[in-house]
Amino acid sequence: MTRTALVTGSSGFIGYHLCLRLLADGFRVLGLDNLSDYYDVGLKRQRQARLSQNPGFSVVNDSVEAPGLLMRLFGEHRPEVVVHLAAQAGVRWSIENPRAYLESNIQGTFEMLEAARAHPPEHMLLASTSSAYGANTKMPYAETDRADHQMSFYAATKKATESMAHSYAHLYDLPVTMFRFFTVYGPWGRPDMALFKFTRAILEDQPIDVYNHGDMRRDFTYVDDLVEGIRLLIDAAPVRPADGEVPEGDSLSPVAPWRVVNIGNSEPVQLTDFIAAIEAAIGRPAIRNLMPMQPGDVPATWADADLLKRLTGYAPKTRVSEGVKAFVDWYRDYYRV
Repeated sequence: MTRTALVTGSSGFIGYHLCLRLLADGFRVLGLDNLSDYYDVGLKRQRQARLSQNPGFSVVNDSVEAPGLLMRLFGEHRPEVVVHLAAQAGVRWSIENPRAYLESNIQGTFEMLEAARAHPPEHMLLASTSSAYGANTKMPYAETDRADHQMSFYAATKKATESMAHSYAHLYDLPVTMFRFFTVYGPWGRPDMALFKFTRAILEDQPIDVYNHGDMRRDFTYVDDLVEGIRLLIDAAPVRPADGEVPEGDSLSPVAPWRVVNIGNSEPVQLTDFIAAIEAAIGRPAIRNLMPMQPGDVPATWADADLLKRLTGYAPKTRVSEGVKAFVDWYRDYYRV
């Protein structure tokens, strides 16, 4: 039988790609997106229009934090699968406008959990972030590592949603997977992310701001790899351990059907090498404006993705050179450059 998936943030970068994948797999997809003006709304509308060409897709344009909205949608559609991606994103913007993160990330997740308590789905998957690891210096980051020292309010709100979801999983036996993703990039990406900004600047012969003088490493994860990981995790719902015993290396809670899983490429790339890949794809050099580290940022991220492979048999595999070229090709086509 056809399963219904509710995807919040469906017109966002990751949400768009995930909806495409779920529709291709035969899901009926209900999207929820408020078309926030945090970045170009036109890009979000284009994504939504493309999804709406599929008869299996429907969408509600409203905010996850709107009181009672999710309760109504859960009651009407009874989704078997919920993927909660809607959030106010961006480390730097959280310094300037923290209230937006409180409302969207904390209140929105609360509304989601209350709706799930009333109308339990088979599995809920909630997006967290590699930023939850904060000041940790031991790498690669493993899900079983403590993550107590977030460096931005954005990261703090996402870590808070992990704890909130755990409490509901424990109290109401709701199967929850939190997934922490790492610097996602690819076609239809976000204009506030480095790849988008760098590509645009290089094509316009404008300088690019290179933070920490380029001495940064990121575990760049291609969007198709992230979506594949999410899709496979949908069918790997956690189960509360009857005896409270958790296998070594598993982040499964001893008291709840709750787990956190990294989805990352497990191959940190130096920022200067990432820029070189963009230059190669575009065919011209960047003008580099070397800058100090920005507040709230971290010098490196690196995922230990062994748990994802144990649970699904899958490991992200797209090389940065391939993924960057795919983005640049999309950018040239979309903007007719």
